[in-house]
Amino acid sequence: MKIVITGGAGGTGSSTAFNLLCGPADHAGYEVVLVDTRPNMITSHSMDLENAEALGATASTVRGGTAEDALDADVVVVSAAVPLRLNTSRMVFLADNARIVRDVLEPLGTAAFQGVVLLLTNPVDPLVTWAHRQGWLPRHQLLGYTLNDSLRLRTGIAQTLGAHPREVDAWVLGEHGDGQVPLYDRVRVAGEPVSLTEAQRAAVEAYTGTWYTRHVALDSGRTSTWTTGLGAARMVGALAAGSEAPVPASVVLDGEYGVNGVSLGVPVTLDRAGAHVLEWDIGAERRHAMEQAAARVDDAVASLDDTLA
Repeated sequence: MKIVITGGAGGTGSSTAFNLLCGPADHAGYEVVLVDTRPNMITSHSMDLENAEALGATASTVRGGTAEDALDADVVVVSAAVPLRLNTSRMVFLADNARIVRDVLEPLGTAAFQGVVLLLTNPVDPLVTWAHRQGWLPRHQLLGYTLNDSLRLRTGIAQTLGAHPREVDAWVLGEHGDGQVPLYDRVRVAGEPVSLTEAQRAAVEAYTGTWYTRHVALDSGRTSTWTTGLGAARMVGALAAGSEAPVPASVVLDGEYGVNGVSLGVPVTLDRAGAHVLEWDIGAERRHAMEQAAARVDDAVASLDDTLA
């Protein structure tokens, strides 16, 4: 399986490559190709990662490549983005990152690309929506990474309840941003349903609702490279092998959850054909929240069209 990582010299791209190399034995057939506008950094990462194979890393090969490598890839992981800067919303990166995404995806559309694109670049929901509207890829071949929202919810619940995060199952749908839709009625701890009190929910939301702004305020210049790299590698593994286990991902919706033509985070299953949306019964209130999130994303895409026109 050929996996091309654009932006492979950056923190998130190189973390994804490392986690692919350190994955389970069924990753042994992977050909990991790093692509970036900084060739010396790609060479540096490739030299380093090929030595990791001597420690037992499982991928067959890791090498540097060019943009043309993406044309026949099974999975293209897009992590390329403008540098992180101080902000309070991922939307500030929309126009600049759309130009980067266009450079990566437009050639795939021209070449009738048969693989799957996993977009890590933010703001992911407007970018997936906009890219799909360009006609480059059908919706099942284009998905955005939103797993971190659910992981942060699980961590916040674990800290509040004194549990281990691995014991917590909890989900965030909607926008990877202000339009998040947490599913508190689906929370499970150690396999058992749990109802949070108002005070507990407030404590959880104090953690999740401020995570992004607290992290960006550190002005470290880095994104959530470790979490995203591991999560993206797990999703690539599901795409490669096929999995019935649901994961959250941003996918253009076609009537599911009352949303049409806009990409939002929803539960999906993954295989080599791409994403398959699962429509859970989330209740009228949360469906309305999904519709509001979709309107927000749609407005962002409209502003992007005006900017790029």
